[in-house]
Amino acid sequence: MEKTKLHRSNNCDNRFCPICAWKKSRKNALKISVLMQYLREEERKDFVFLTLTAPNVKADELDDEIKHYNKSFQRLMQRKEVKSAVKGYVRKLEVTYNKERDDYHPHFHVILAVNKSYFTDTKAYIARDRWLELWQKSTKNNLITQVDVRKVKATDNKKEVSEIAKYSAKDSDYLEDEKFFDTFYKSLSGKRLIVYSGLFKDASKLYENKELEKYKELDPTQYIYQIFYHWGQQKYLETEKKLMTEDMQKEVNNQMLDEEDFEDE
Repeated sequence: MEKTKLHRSNNCDNRFCPICAWKKSRKNALKISVLMQYLREEERKDFVFLTLTAPNVKADELDDEIKHYNKSFQRLMQRKEVKSAVKGYVRKLEVTYNKERDDYHPHFHVILAVNKSYFTDTKAYIARDRWLELWQKSTKNNLITQVDVRKVKATDNKKEVSEIAKYSAKDSDYLEDEKFFDTFYKSLSGKRLIVYSGLFKDASKLYENKELEKYKELDPTQYIYQIFYHWGQQKYLETEKKLMTEDMQKEVNNQMLDEEDFEDE
């Protein structure tokens, strides 16, 4: 009973459902880790983690600001020096709420795939201050004072993967009050929250076709019990527990991992 694994469930698959969002984030974390491993080994790429921000906005401005972010990001990626250096990216939109100021902070977390020579090639390398200047020009907003740029470590990319995979909005923000939920719902509904492009998009297709299974790890846990839960008024309640049949154990055990933990701050 030390470890559990979700085998089957009835899902609503609504992006604002905390349980479904959690499951989706775990699956995204595994997928992005596999894509990065594949691109590092097969395409010989390194990675840059880029966070793009702008000043906070009020609730009635959030939807337009997100649309502006999307257009600005496309302008950034089409700039000659960026287009030359970046071979692909995975981008995640995240929105946080500032309770003290009663405003919202949309921002992008981006993992960029670059050539291994990027960090030593003075013609290709884009310094932090230059990224800031390019983002200001792309957004046409000189009030932006911060971007975060760092190299992703080859030995540990868990933090960067977590930033991309985690929720676009925390349920503690949008479930606090109907007013906040309406703001998040109207602003995020119908928008692509994770975008794959270039080499990441190509690798994503291979992943979905199960052509990158060798990069997954075998789940070492041997599951014995089958536990059933039903949703109560505020939490899941255990309704039944029984030993799995031999056939069921063969179906569940010795399978590749299909989810990965992520750091949820």
